[in-house]
Amino acid sequence: MDLTKYLAVSEEVKAALAEGKPVVALESTIISHGMPYPKNVETALEVEKIVRENGAIPATIAIIGGKLTVGISKEQIEYLGKKGLAVPKASRRDLPVLLAKGSDGATTVATTMIAAALAGVKVFGTGGIGGVHRGAETTMDISADLEELAMTPVCVVCAGCKSILDIGLTLEYLETKGVTVIGYGTEKMPAFYTTDSGFKVDYRLDTPKEIAEAIKVKETVGLKGGMIVGNPIPAEYSMDPDYINANIDAAIKEANELGIKGKEITPFLLDKIQKLTGGKSLEANIRLVYNNVAVAAKIASELSKLN
Repeated sequence: MDLTKYLAVSEEVKAALAEGKPVVALESTIISHGMPYPKNVETALEVEKIVRENGAIPATIAIIGGKLTVGISKEQIEYLGKKGLAVPKASRRDLPVLLAKGSDGATTVATTMIAAALAGVKVFGTGGIGGVHRGAETTMDISADLEELAMTPVCVVCAGCKSILDIGLTLEYLETKGVTVIGYGTEKMPAFYTTDSGFKVDYRLDTPKEIAEAIKVKETVGLKGGMIVGNPIPAEYSMDPDYINANIDAAIKEANELGIKGKEITPFLLDKIQKLTGGKSLEANIRLVYNNVAVAAKIASELSKLN
């Protein structure tokens, strides 16, 4: 299967993979849809720096000119940051058209996993995964990220699913799909802005080495799909649960009144919550991403020792 027309891997990432060095995949939706310019570019470059400081090679992923590009350049990060919301948010369903048309796209968790797997990258650090939206029993609004986790062999390090979602139903869905949910040093699923959602994970593992061993066993046995590592936001950046939940509820209420649905709902809610909290939620978001990619780099480093 010749993917060269639709897949581009940077020379640095290609060399690292060939030599068995640790590589961490990073998404690009956070650049174009997660925060305003130039904060988005500054954050993306800092994330790459943190991955390097923790012993791995960063591979920021985006669709550039109709190619799934694994390891975009500093200039391409700047380009995506400046274009912002003008860059389409690309999930699995969008790939055929965007690639066929030679378009650009900012990769969600699902598409970042797809590109990472095609390139051979096994660990991915992000903020939070998508999940089952509140009220999904009537709207059927369930993120494609969950289906991707059931199919694609990439370990995703995150601060849980975004707390605008129904965390309990998300965990039930993941259980149905056979996706292992690990708590990094915790028995509870993190709730993005806060450390504890109140819902238990499948297993608590306390070291990157233990997690790498579980990934290796999964691969050796031939179990399909990915794995989630729920890594709590550092305590000093965790937000008061009552405060953030009240703002989430207010944002969801406004979204419902405005009739905002589908792929527009998450960017709207995150932006609205940022405004309601005076930027505090954005700062927490950035800090949890930094924390997640550092852990992802350590897991990738341990995994490279096993291969």
